[in-house]
Amino acid sequence: MRDPISDVIHFLTFRPLYNNGPVATPWGPIPIIFFWVLLIAAVWIAARVWKTQPAQRNPRSIYFACARFLLGVMWLQQTFWKLPPTFTDNPDGSGGLRQWIGIMANGAAFGVHRALVRDLILPNFHFFAYQVWAGETAVAAMLMLGLFTRLGGLLGLAMSLNLWLGLYNVPNEWSWSYFFMVLLMGFVIAVRAGRALGADALIGEPLANRLAQRIPRLATLVEWST
Repeated sequence: MRDPISDVIHFLTFRPLYNNGPVATPWGPIPIIFFWVLLIAAVWIAARVWKTQPAQRNPRSIYFACARFLLGVMWLQQTFWKLPPTFTDNPDGSGGLRQWIGIMANGAAFGVHRALVRDLILPNFHFFAYQVWAGETAVAAMLMLGLFTRLGGLLGLAMSLNLWLGLYNVPNEWSWSYFFMVLLMGFVIAVRAGRALGADALIGEPLANRLAQRIPRLATLVEWST
């Protein structure tokens, strides 16, 4: 088992995500290139905030920014084994997201949750699978860039809550891990982590002020989201 830092370095160097993988991801190097783009953009944004906002030059902002970025990396990495159109990293098409949703149909904490997965989500798997992949990718990008971070945190909180309750009764699954994800996404929202060396620190207030006169409700949403 690799620690998170060496894990990041591992797939940044285009090596297989898993020991049995023939390539970096089922899409080859494309997701890793996307990661590099996000990484370079995040560093540029952080440098820009550091230069223009002296109040950000403190250990608190550095810690929040690094923690936010690594949380985004976690979400991005978890998209690599469920990439469209097969939503699995197994060449024969087995396993992957469909398998885990099937497990959720039997292991969710509440009967209504199990029924929803069994009767609605599984019969329409591809429709919902694209939403899962797109949602996780969006959460990853927003956290890594610190862009509309509270919105990304809210989406991540909802998805983490679904994982916690959906896999609650599954043997050998440590439910605390998903509960901690819920707590972490809550912290991202509570501390406005995107304002710590993130894009929200650059665009949040200017964009909200610009919209305040023309579209007040949208300005309020932008103010909250950043």
